[in-house]
Amino acid sequence: MTIQEIGRELSEIAGTIGNSVAGLGSRRSQGSAVVIAEGRLLTNAHNLGGDGPTAVFVGGERREGEVVGADPDADLAVISVDTSGLEPAPWADAIPGIGSAVIAVANPAGRGLRVTLGYISGIDRAFRGPRGRRIGGGIEHTAPLLPGSSGGALVDPDGRLVGINTHRLGSGFYLAIPTDAALKERVDRLAKGEASRRHRLGVGLVPPEMSGRLRRAVGLADRDGLLVRWVEDDSPAAKAGMRQGDLIVTAGPHSITGLDELQQAIDEADDMLVLSIVRGTEELTVTAAFEPDGQ
Repeated sequence: MTIQEIGRELSEIAGTIGNSVAGLGSRRSQGSAVVIAEGRLLTNAHNLGGDGPTAVFVGGERREGEVVGADPDADLAVISVDTSGLEPAPWADAIPGIGSAVIAVANPAGRGLRVTLGYISGIDRAFRGPRGRRIGGGIEHTAPLLPGSSGGALVDPDGRLVGINTHRLGSGFYLAIPTDAALKERVDRLAKGEASRRHRLGVGLVPPEMSGRLRRAVGLADRDGLLVRWVEDDSPAAKAGMRQGDLIVTAGPHSITGLDELQQAIDEADDMLVLSIVRGTEELTVTAAFEPDGQ
């Protein structure tokens, strides 16, 4: 394919799926979003601010939206907005492999359509969601993205959706959440307003590499674990008696050396989770009770 033919392909995609990609703007956050159904936009949860999102479509038309479902642990959110006159982006039947050409389509914060070409450089890549949860299965690619492009579309050369761009890795690499069957099922639930069913402990944590340094700084012995930075009011952690400065060393059957082990223990728990914590030099056992609906 010649350069001219590639250019014509990109122009055609810009003229079709480009109309299905919106910019998102608010006082607190910016991004892009994709029309996935009548009256529904899909974007990253980290693009949501405290106020209602405003969708800006190609041509500059602004339409006010409302969040109907969000899953920060999967970095996904569905917005209700008037999409009259716009076609939903078609989903690909399968996710392409390494070396496949892909096109990123974004409207960064509504500043105008951007269409760039790249290639899939890796699959099954992991990244952290807005609350620190590990999200696996990501598509790594090389189609350049401007700030404000997260939540935009990653499509194949036929203009079919293969991913939702999420963030830049640096050095010319970018990540997208693949639009596979599992994602479609999750998005369908969010579009109906169904909430995430994951348990939450309700703590803020210090990165493991800093925990030891902070304990040594106050004269305490270094131990593997996660140091609690804050405890959310009325959360399972607060009701269990956890405090700022506690070191979580075990959760259920898991020894805790990093965030992934704690998340696994929380996910495996039914309605209770037993944790061993170190408070100063004292080791304690506490039990966190989760709500039956997982919230």
